[in-house]
Amino acid sequence: MKAGFVEKLIGRLGKIGPEEVQNYFLRLAQEKGFLETVFNSIQEGIIVTDSKGRITYLNNAACQLFGLEAEDSLGKRLDERVRGLDWNALSREAAVSRDMEIFYPTNRFINFYSVPLVIERQPSDDKIDNRNIDHSGERVGHAIILRDITETRRTEQQTIESERLNALTLLAAGVAHEIGNPLNSLNIHLQLIEREARKLNGGKGAELQESVEVARAEINRLDSIISQFLRAIRPTRPQLRPENINSIVEEAVRFLTPEIKDRDIVVEQELRSDLPLLELDRDQMKQAFYNVIKNSFEAMKRRGILRIRTDMDESHVIVRFTDTGGGISAENLSRVFEPYFTTKISGTGLGLLIVRRIVREHGGEMSIESSEGKGLTLTIRLPHVDRRVRMLEAGDSSK
Repeated sequence: MKAGFVEKLIGRLGKIGPEEVQNYFLRLAQEKGFLETVFNSIQEGIIVTDSKGRITYLNNAACQLFGLEAEDSLGKRLDERVRGLDWNALSREAAVSRDMEIFYPTNRFINFYSVPLVIERQPSDDKIDNRNIDHSGERVGHAIILRDITETRRTEQQTIESERLNALTLLAAGVAHEIGNPLNSLNIHLQLIEREARKLNGGKGAELQESVEVARAEINRLDSIISQFLRAIRPTRPQLRPENINSIVEEAVRFLTPEIKDRDIVVEQELRSDLPLLELDRDQMKQAFYNVIKNSFEAMKRRGILRIRTDMDESHVIVRFTDTGGGISAENLSRVFEPYFTTKISGTGLGLLIVRRIVREHGGEMSIESSEGKGLTLTIRLPHVDRRVRMLEAGDSSK
């Protein structure tokens, strides 16, 4: 339809008959339907608002991105239908492009491009001289284009995460080497003390021998933690073997028994008995569970409850950790996987980063649900069905 068609039609209304007017409006309706079909067929979301920010049109893609119903949204303010949207910042004179993160109906990243719609004022008949024509226009609303950039942003985040982890690996290797030297020295001196303890008679020798054994066990424990930490952050493929996920959970809990007693924490385990064996790296997965449980303990401080539940669905085994700690605010929840980000006074900000890396290397998924003051639930999903190849039913070659 040519520009100015509606204006020309309005100017001729007094000169045309009812039949011709009907034909014009049929043509308008057909072209409107055609444009709506075109807009609904594209992947980008499109929203049109009036000058006060009320929605006058939105296509199917925009409805899907924001979880809206077109009929319920028309005539409503956009910032009322999309909570958290700063309409004042997006409705300026010039075009505005912003990236935004939405959490409903699904967590996505959206590029939000808004441009004002301006209608030029028509000059009156007596303004013949072009120099007298007012070329300014009236802003009647905004056209908004929404582009889903979730995959691009996640790819960028994974690249940044990989670079940070590579730097972290070099740092951790150096630190582990420096810690290893005094550990070796401690082992040597424990051997010397043990020799002297054997020379002592009576209870003193036995007590000293027992202390040596405790110290050696703690040194071995520290060495094991360092080794597992290095294995967890290094980009190495897990050594997969059939493992019982319940036994790994129980082993991680047993490892933290002294801390459980010291903090007076109750650990409730609801482990489903008929889970299939999973192809896992036992040491890496134990490290992941250890980090999750440790985080829960630190969030609850004392006398909390940690519930660990295992279950399964058609494709995944599910391990869910729910604590009664202080939870995480919505603002901090999006940053929990950043290296060195932590809300704890003495935290390192590496625990959940390591957990996610281990889970991903096992083909799994991890999610966190929390609200400030109401605890936290961390869910790990590990595949028990090989999804790399799926045979489809043979189709009818005659079609």
